[in-house]
Amino acid sequence: MTKPLTDVRVRLAGEDGNAFFIVAKVQKALKRAGHNELAKRYMEEAFGGNYDHLLQVTMKYVEVY
Repeated sequence: MTKPLTDVRVRLAGEDGNAFFIVAKVQKALKRAGHNELAKRYMEEAFGGNYDHLLQVTMKYVEVY
């Protein structure tokens, strides 16, 4: 597995599997860490495919646990 673009960690295990929930949680974590431009890019990229694509993009930007 490749290293994420940021050192931001987001807990998704045991959470709602709704795509909008995941994007909102990750985007908020990225912004909180000062990655405003990456948060915008993440959102645009995350919604560019199906649910599996969303999860792959999420793991590209943050560490999921």
